[in-house]
Amino acid sequence: METKEFLSILKQNRNKALLFEYTENKFAGTNYHLTEVKNVAFETVDCGGNTNDWKETHLQIWESPKEIEKEDYMTVDKVIDILDRVDSIRPLWLETEVKVEFGNEDFHTSILSIENTISESDRLIVKLFTNKTGCKAQEECGVLVEETSRVSTEESCCSGSGCC
Repeated sequence: METKEFLSILKQNRNKALLFEYTENKFAGTNYHLTEVKNVAFETVDCGGNTNDWKETHLQIWESPKEIEKEDYMTVDKVIDILDRVDSIRPLWLETEVKVEFGNEDFHTSILSIENTISESDRLIVKLFTNKTGCKAQEECGVLVEETSRVSTEESCCSGSGCC
């Protein structure tokens, strides 16, 4: 989901609680804060020697240990206020994919993509998911798409196939 689409959804759901579902039926706690907004530029080289460039927007959320007993979730309006403040200081990249950085003692810190949003009468739920890693140079490495999720280390693209 692009940043501009996410902002539009937020603006359509003012005055609601904002929940982040990081895995099925598990949500960031009511004690979460939006602690940082990152414009992230990637410049990479894959194992086949191909260069890749892209940008993303990352929203970092963090559960405050001092507010474990907090009863109410952060509101959509509060998040909009934070994003507006950020945008006035360092403009948001509206055409980039927006992702959420999150982790707690039950879930390793990850950069999560937004699967979809669910608008209910009093809350907006942002459903997140993790992306699997993969080989961007599959053709050069001779790794078929359907094999990437179960390739052993001995058969991987970096095991003598010549790409790295």
